Amino acid sequence: MQIKNFMVDQSLKELTEHRTVVLPVACYETTINQNINGYIPLHWHEEIQFVLIIKGEAIFQINEEKIIVHEGDGLFINSGCLHMAEEKNQSGCVYICLNVSPHFVLSQELYTTYVYPYIQATNLPYLYLDANVEWGKNILDAIIKIKHWIQKKTPNYEIDINIQLALIWKNLIINGFQLEYNQTEMLKSHRMKQMLNWIHLHYAEKIMLDDIAKAGQLSRSECCRYFKRILKKTPLNYVTEYRIQKSLLLLQQAESNVTEVAYQVGFNSTSYFIDKFQKSMNMTPLAYKKFKNG
Repeated sequence: MQIKNFMVDQSLKELTEHRTVVLPVACYETTINQNINGYIPLHWHEEIQFVLIIKGEAIFQINEEKIIVHEGDGLFINSGCLHMAEEKNQSGCVYICLNVSPHFVLSQELYTTYVYPYIQATNLPYLYLDANVEWGKNILDAIIKIKHWIQKKTPNYEIDINIQLALIWKNLIINGFQLEYNQTEMLKSHRMKQMLNWIHLHYAEKIMLDDIAKAGQLSRSECCRYFKRILKKTPLNYVTEYRIQKSLLLLQQAESNVTEVAYQVGFNSTSYFIDKFQKSMNMTPLAYKKFKNG
């Protein structure tokens, strides 16, 4: 299963169904450059995520930090953390993605003691899974087994998956983290999601910096600091990039034209849309439209 058109809701929460009919688990391969954007855009989800790079290298951003993940290695990405991914040096990066509902990791009786404290911790947005370290290799091997079982649907495979998830979690927690719960960090994450949520609801309208700051209950300067620190860009640059992202699907519709799309996604000038699109996508909107529609 390949996921190419990466859908998120207004708050950047991913809309992909991360589960089979029976299991609150999804496991699939992702080829980064085959995504509609050419990269995996910023998003978050309630599920915990395990990644195993099977080809090339990737640069993941999790909250404010960027991490290069090498072939054969992987990542644990915690519940609710903003993250995005791009391939490194056009390496044709492919990775296995395992998303799991935290409630499915261990039994209800063990969840409160062994899972909940970890998904709430503010000092554990991610862990690098190094194939050369025993506990990391154990987790990466388990990802491969789970992918195989989901594909083959072997007898009692749901039980096998459940056992492997418990082993994954045990290997993760024996890594010895002293968990922290920083209220300031929790508030920062909440405010960032509020501002992104507001942009994704109103991107087609005229947007001012004051509007974005107000959504996060911040001053203009604090709002800019949040975006600069977490997304390495200004709030209004982010708005422009998001509008271009939204234009990609519209341009693929046979009956659409560039001017209509520009206004639909919030640009008030066709020439400005074309200029920004070209800088972002290395081609004009019309060239993109012809390329996608053959």
